[in-house]
Parts: sequence; C-alpha cells; structure tokens
Amino acid sequence: MTHRISRRARVLAAGLGAGVIVPFAAAAAPAAAAAPQVSCTSSKAGLATKLQNDITTALRGRAGTVAVGLYDRSTKTTCTLRSSTAYDSASVVKATVLATLLWDAKKHNRYLTTREQSLATAMITKSDNNATSTLWKQLGVTKVKGFLAAAGMTQTKPGANNYWGLTQITVRDEQKLLALLTAKNSVLSDNSRAYELKLMGKVISSQRWGTPAGAPSSVAVHVKNGWLSRATHGWRVHSIGTFNGAGHDYMITVLTQDNSTMQYGVNTIQAVAKVIHKDLVPTTSTTSASVLRYVPTTNPQEAIPAVPSAG
Repeated sequence: MTHRISRRARVLAAGLGAGVIVPFAAAAAPAAAAAPQVSCTSSKAGLATKLQNDITTALRGRAGTVAVGLYDRSTKTTCTLRSSTAYDSASVVKATVLATLLWDAKKHNRYLTTREQSLATAMITKSDNNATSTLWKQLGVTKVKGFLAAAGMTQTKPGANNYWGLTQITVRDEQKLLALLTAKNSVLSDNSRAYELKLMGKVISSQRWGTPAGAPSSVAVHVKNGWLSRATHGWRVHSIGTFNGAGHDYMITVLTQDNSTMQYGVNTIQAVAKVIHKDLVPTTSTTSASVLRYVPTTNPQEAIPAVPSAG
C-alpha cells in the first residue's frame, strides 16, 4: 500500500503476521457465492461422485469464496475447487516457513539449533507471530523462494517487506507442500518431514479446528490454520491438514475469504471437512463424538500475542 496508514491501522488480526497491515474499516457483508463446481476423480468406484455431491452440498448457500483440495493416496482420489485462486496466506504460511528452514538446514548438512527448534515449536503449535517474524527474517525471501522452486510451488508468492502473512497461496501449492510432508522425496529429509508433522500434531487446543473436523479416532491428525481480517474481502480463514490411518493417507486444504466473521469461515471449512472424512473413512453408527481422537474446538481463538513486537 502506498497511501498513509495510521499507527492504529497496523494492529494485526491475531494469527497473521508481523507488520501486515489490517485496517479497521468494517468489512462489507459477503455476497452469496455462485454454486461451486467441485471436480473429483477416484480409483474407487462411486467415491468421486459421492465426494463431489457431498462437498457441493456442504458449500451450498455459504457466502464467500472457497477453494478446496483433497488427495487420498490409498484410493487415488482427488477433489479440486478453485485450485489456482490466490489468497492471502495468513498463518498457513508458517508451515512453509518451517519447511524452508528444514530444507535449508538439509542443504547445509546441519541440524536445527536449540533456538530454531524453540521458534519452530512456538510458530506451529501456538501460531506465534514473533517466532515467525524472526525465522522469516533469518531465512530471507531468497531462501523462501528457493524452497518454493524446489517444491514446485510455483503459484506461491512470498509477501513483500516482511509481510509474510500476505504471501499469496493457492490450494494447488498447499497440497504440494502437504504431499512433500507425507511421502519420501528429495526436497525434505525423512527426519525433517517427521519433525514438522509432529509439531502440526501438537497445536494448542484453541486452534484445533478446520480440516480435522469429523476425523475419526482411527486417523492421526496434523493441522495448521490461518486467519486474518482486512478491509477488503473480510475474513480470510484457512486450514490445511494431513490424515493417516484406517487404510487411508490423505490431505485436505480449504482456503476461504469474504467471510463476515472468523467463526463463519471456520464453520464453512468444517462443513467441507466433515463430509470428506465421512466419505473416505466411514464409521459405524455406534461411534460417538466422545471417542473421537481429535475434536476441534467450538470456540476458535486468535493466537497470542496479537501484535508482534516491532523490528
């Protein structure tokens, strides 16, 4: 932005990023989105049609703009919706920041330092903005771009001027990142992949929402969420997650914007996630919510601290 912005306007939506400008102008009420056209394919008979119908139904009547990605290795199932539409990343980019750090450490044949491990843990499990800003500045945009190139994430554009929360992301690229984290590859070492997934499996309770909604007890969950309110396009609310168990190995990305509130975006994401989990990993009618291993909070909270320190 080139126009003058007040000091107050620099207060951030928590869970976003250092220095990202969030004006206090009221967000306009989102317009009802056109009926989404979800495209699914699968090697399992009938699954693609079921997922396509159920995801479309889950999104029917929801305001805002939603992008969806699903890939299940076990059934070779893929679903996409607006896979190349760009969104402000908010805190979802933190998964890319950690992957960049691990990729760079591998290139230099070194382990993460104790300090880096502490920062990475805070960044992923608590969505800590200060920790993210420190790592982003340590790495620099050149290294972030280097990782993106190595990962084939060609649609991702790092935020300028340390505004990492304004990195432009797409469903396609987030799914590529999750694929790297969940299968052997030449970009990230096995230890690096296991380390990042371990942290994504230990997010604090107030951030256990989004793509894990509806995941049964038989499935291990790893998640990173992001949320940001700006004067244009209202709330951006995103969730990426990987799921493994019950004979399935799948990943889900749901990106949203034009939400009137954070909770509205969370509800939209969880409506999609619930039908995906149900269709991929059906559970018996006797399975109750009380035995689910991972139950997203009904009261999503913003990360602490809300305002990163200057510098």
